[in-house]
Amino acid sequence: MSGHSKWATTKHKKAIIDSRRAKAFAKYIKVIEVSARIGGPDLEGNPALADAVHKAKKNSVPGDNIDRAIKRGAGISGDAVEYSTIMYEGYGPNGVALMIECLTDNKNRAAAEVRTALSRNGGTLADPGSVAYNFARKGVITVPAEGTSEDDVLLAVLEAGAEEVAPTPNGEAFEVVTDASELVAARTALVDAGIDYDSAEAEFVPNLKVEIDADTARKVFRLIDALEDSDDVQNVFSNFDLSAEVQAELANDD
Repeated sequence: MSGHSKWATTKHKKAIIDSRRAKAFAKYIKVIEVSARIGGPDLEGNPALADAVHKAKKNSVPGDNIDRAIKRGAGISGDAVEYSTIMYEGYGPNGVALMIECLTDNKNRAAAEVRTALSRNGGTLADPGSVAYNFARKGVITVPAEGTSEDDVLLAVLEAGAEEVAPTPNGEAFEVVTDASELVAARTALVDAGIDYDSAEAEFVPNLKVEIDADTARKVFRLIDALEDSDDVQNVFSNFDLSAEVQAELANDD
């Protein structure tokens, strides 16, 4: 939900995530249900479900909630909900590009909430394809830096399709970027090497990033916050980038 700006690991985004724990839990549960519906309830035979469960556990979602979600998704409990994935494209302040991924059981409600969040926060809805061309679907694995090194991570994933390994700006984690088709192989290589990971997901990664100043960043964050406040919005990806100086300035915001 960070827009692949690596800003998710900073104080600003941590505070937002902490204040919306219940909403975050619901979004993790949705992904588990959908993954179980598509690939079945067996974690070993369903990599997408395994990754969804792993991320939920990493974010302290109770085990009972996870188990119930798997059963609902797989149709075992008899009360499954059908979700659809919808992608919206848009622009934020100063022309920042946005890819908005919704997972919803009500397409009309999702569309209305996305339009409202955009219009109230300096954004606009874009025509299909006008933004997507600037993004590529990639596998992104986040590895906590504690207890490992960049060389360890690189060595583990080098032969498993990794395109890039880079530390986040604050040094708390490493990001492994792969082709989307190589995500499972890279994640498996990390596990085989005894390296823990926080999340492994397919994301929309921008081909070209646009550096923005602190004032624009604050406006973009408000827009992304408003979008993510919708239960139907699962992820927001963007092409903005932040210099070290801008990140330092934003870190001092209340």
